[in-house]
Amino acid sequence: MSVQIRPAVIEDLPALTDLYNHYIVNTPATFDIEPYTIDGRAVWFAQFALTGRHRLLVAEQDGDILGYACSGPFKPKRAYETSVEVSIYLKPNTKGRGLGTALYLELFEQLETEDVHRAYAGITLPNEASRIIHEKFDFESVGIYREVGRKFGQYWDVEWFEKEVGGSH
Repeated sequence: MSVQIRPAVIEDLPALTDLYNHYIVNTPATFDIEPYTIDGRAVWFAQFALTGRHRLLVAEQDGDILGYACSGPFKPKRAYETSVEVSIYLKPNTKGRGLGTALYLELFEQLETEDVHRAYAGITLPNEASRIIHEKFDFESVGIYREVGRKFGQYWDVEWFEKEVGGSH
């Protein structure tokens, strides 16, 4: 069966939590340190909607959540509201199948109709796969925060990427 890209529903939350927790425990890709409970991750889930700037899409195949892409608030101050922070997380055994591309294609298509001016992505270095997909979607590097986070007993750099969305909102 083919992969379906669709909006996330609350029933996806356990699978989404497990997927994200893998990255918390095993990688520096996220600077969260402690794994989430499903209830704890529900706060994150609640920020997304079927319309508007903040979306959460999943890639599903045969009832299995293979990954997700989301656009959330960039910063809490009101003047930032037309900017979003985007990210993709895929199950490790699914990388290289085009799922991230399919998720971002749908996400950015949806955001084109919303009042979104810029999208930002922070990538913990090194992460060549993430750099490649963001550059594929016309993100440009806008700088590196040096040793901005400490995880696994070491400091990590984060490169920030920016993309115009929606033309001239």
